[in-house]
Amino acid sequence: MVHLSRGVVATCLTLLAHSSGITAEESSTNPIVADGTSFALNGNNVAYRIHVDNTTGDLLGDHFGGSVGAHIPLEVVGDVHGWNGYIGRVRREFPDQGRGDFRTPAIRIRQSQGYTVSEFQYKSYKIIPGKPALPGLPATTGTEEDVSTLVISLYDKYSDVGADLSYSIFPKYDAIVRSVNITNHGKANITIESLASLSVDLPFEDLDMISLRGDWAREAHRERKKVTYGTQGFGSSTGYSSHLHNPFLALTEPSATESHGEVWGFSLVYTGSFSVNVEKGSQGFTRALLGFNPSQLSWNLPPGETLTSPECVSVYSKDGIGGMSRSLHRLYRKHLIKSKFATSDRPTLLNSWEGLYFDYNQSSIYDLAKEAAEVGAKLFVLDDGWFGREYPRLSDDAGLGDWIPNPDRFPDGLGPIVKNITDLKAANSSTNMRFGIWFEPEMVNPNSTLYNEHPDWALHAGPYPRTERRNQLVLNLALPEVQDYIIKSVSDVLKSADISYVKWDNNRGIHEMPSPATDHAYILGMYRVFDELTTQFPDILWEGCASGGGRFDPGVLQYFPQIWTSDNTDAIDRISIQLGTSLAYPPSAMGAHLSEVPNQQTGRTVPVAVRGHVAMMAGSFGLELDPAVMNAEDKAALPGLIALAEKVNPIVLTGDMWRLNLPEDSNWPAVLFIAEDGQKAVLFVFQLAPNVAHSWPRVRLQGLDAQASYKIDGGVVYSGGTLMNIGLQFPFKGDYGSQVVMLEKQ
Repeated sequence: MVHLSRGVVATCLTLLAHSSGITAEESSTNPIVADGTSFALNGNNVAYRIHVDNTTGDLLGDHFGGSVGAHIPLEVVGDVHGWNGYIGRVRREFPDQGRGDFRTPAIRIRQSQGYTVSEFQYKSYKIIPGKPALPGLPATTGTEEDVSTLVISLYDKYSDVGADLSYSIFPKYDAIVRSVNITNHGKANITIESLASLSVDLPFEDLDMISLRGDWAREAHRERKKVTYGTQGFGSSTGYSSHLHNPFLALTEPSATESHGEVWGFSLVYTGSFSVNVEKGSQGFTRALLGFNPSQLSWNLPPGETLTSPECVSVYSKDGIGGMSRSLHRLYRKHLIKSKFATSDRPTLLNSWEGLYFDYNQSSIYDLAKEAAEVGAKLFVLDDGWFGREYPRLSDDAGLGDWIPNPDRFPDGLGPIVKNITDLKAANSSTNMRFGIWFEPEMVNPNSTLYNEHPDWALHAGPYPRTERRNQLVLNLALPEVQDYIIKSVSDVLKSADISYVKWDNNRGIHEMPSPATDHAYILGMYRVFDELTTQFPDILWEGCASGGGRFDPGVLQYFPQIWTSDNTDAIDRISIQLGTSLAYPPSAMGAHLSEVPNQQTGRTVPVAVRGHVAMMAGSFGLELDPAVMNAEDKAALPGLIALAEKVNPIVLTGDMWRLNLPEDSNWPAVLFIAEDGQKAVLFVFQLAPNVAHSWPRVRLQGLDAQASYKIDGGVVYSGGTLMNIGLQFPFKGDYGSQVVMLEKQ
């Protein structure tokens, strides 16, 4: 039986803190304060505290939450009994494996000799103004005024492996961004079997966890449950971030709501397979880890080489779940999305897919574009089916990989049809139509010239069958020659005509891989392709898509300012999908379209106004239909809905979102967007089911200036206090009702 008293260590650390020279003012006002044994990161409303245990050399966490002073009470550890030693009873910043901490480790390394024990001890630190880029990976960015970075170096002297832990603090957003570099300084190969970008141990408290689950056409459904003793978590093994689970986690106090309570949000900036683990250990601490999926890593690291983890953004909110979301939204709009279109110039579009599918020619495409212009759309997007020579893309069983215009459909190439369409004028506007096009460059059909010439370019596992989904296989973007082919093929098309928008699709997960490490190598290759093309064509508006929201993640947002939120265009389902997605992602990044009824996915018929109002809660508003076959009443409503969408779009793109009522909690979901300067706001209110012989609830607004006055739809004026404390009533007839209300600060 071993007894270890924590009292001696605690006293030593307290004395070190008092002799460190860190003043209370420094600790609370400087973004980063460090003295080599203790470290403080400070945001406007967040504090992060860690220190070095001088007895063990371990890096321990002290606090992640609301602002605190220079000195804080250290964790009390009682006498140690039983199997769980001291190392398993403290809050560790980078828990390694094999030395008595029986909780989930942040890293597992298999040494060349076969063992998986590591002992990382504190070595040094440095503070960097600004934030360094991550090699080959998307990452948040900022100037020295926006962000500061603390790098703490740990070292395992037995294996000669180093770990550099990076902490970047964005004070304005209460955001701390974490990543890890693992470097092999030894003489033999090692294998990184698991690696978390972020590991944090929170104190002994009751907590809830919130995640986003779903599947194709029902993405981003909010899941909230109590954190219990033991492990619980989720992830993706599809090769991508996936529809099934999103790389996002929130931990909350049990009483936290949209507007009240403490919330910690974690968002992994990565598009590959991932893992989220939440473990409440025997001592009551809750450990959260986000990073690579261990089943798809096994990364060989030769001497002298480094593996960099994706970064994980963490934010703290004292203002509930909504406060967490708004911090992430602002950070991502301003410091993640690189595109010039991040918060501007999102033309109303019409996409050809649900209007024509594969059944079209040059003439019918022009007719559809003309119909789009006549109802007020500003951008026409040609979806699937335009390519393939020897294997024309007449259905989904041929042509992927052969990015050459189909000579039967477009005998003179894309140039003439694109010119004809861009010569059109949008109705009631002097604006010429723009032209966009669909690609799925990461995929290949076996019925294609590319596959016949390069069958080994498709991902496969030796002699095992190559499993097709949607009649297609996945190209191995881990190969530089595949990356180069995609870059050249897409570039050639974009240079051939006046194309100003690209929809980049991906319609299946990855099945067979030659090795677990292929997934990360693929993602690195994909990021290289994204970076090269978006840099080469900065004036093109790029939209990501993966059978809808299969890759709605921060990694894609680095390159593409918007993502198609779901293939499900049913307006009622979309309320839940879009509000769920907004837990982590700004509405400015969402694509949403008004489609025909009965809806192609659900068969439901919803009034055209409701369909339009739901779609305009996204940054990219569009149409997914053929106006020529719509009923006359619905078609007549399109110009007005487009005009309203264009009016509210600047507020949606740059403003703050307040989820007032959630569809899972209320028959009257409601959302408020407030402009960045606070001068304008737009309120969306919906009714899902009839309200018969009953009073109408009031929708209480949030986020307004209580002392200011607001004009409602150009008429009645109310104070902000009245709107927030009493609210507005909206009577609806029947089911599926909606109303959009404009507010102007007086």
